[in-house]
Amino acid sequence: MFWQDEEDTPQVTVPDDVVDVMFTLQCRSIPVDHAYALSRALLDAVPWLADTGAGIHTIHVAGSQNGWERPSHGVDQHLLLSRRTKLSIRVPQQCVADLTTALAGRTFDVGGAALGIREGKPKPLGKEPTLFARYVAGSADLDEEAFLRWAAATLQEQLDIRLRKALCGKATPLATPEGAIVTRSLMLADLKPDESLRLQQAGLGPHRVMGCGLFIPHKGIDAVHKPQ
Repeated sequence: MFWQDEEDTPQVTVPDDVVDVMFTLQCRSIPVDHAYALSRALLDAVPWLADTGAGIHTIHVAGSQNGWERPSHGVDQHLLLSRRTKLSIRVPQQCVADLTTALAGRTFDVGGAALGIREGKPKPLGKEPTLFARYVAGSADLDEEAFLRWAAATLQEQLDIRLRKALCGKATPLATPEGAIVTRSLMLADLKPDESLRLQQAGLGPHRVMGCGLFIPHKGIDAVHKPQ
């Protein structure tokens, strides 16, 4: 864990050159570990996505609640999707029209599940100080301390972002035909607005089309841990 004091941050205008396109879905369930199957299905339909630096977010549903228990991670376990569940794809703004035309109204086989993709609307990135990535690959097979050192060094060298507060989660494997990709979740806090935007646009580590290294806003890290 990293933890340093907060700093004052200047006002920054949010650019619109990279956005998340939010698609409504028609699907009852999908494998919990669907990152590879989803990326393969979408890249087969829209191969130019791989050349744009696009990121395909994995489909997420709320945690265990109202008597429903979230299943364990794996391709043989399934998530139940609600009507509000969305598919999000992070792309350059100039790709939005082509992407929605290519995907809207089509149904894809994702790990044996029929995933119907419907209307897509762009959503601008935010400049929240706390960001969270469910999966970060690259050096995620390291222990937690070594993983955080790798993340800190990579962020500084590649994006000029200084790590101030960070928490990482346990290792989670994403199944592929070539073997599992080991990942860890990562939460970063006290980011400056320009740092938050750079991180969302660039991501961290490889396998963006499998949802790795894609950061989204989080409510905050202080509720998770308070320094003694």
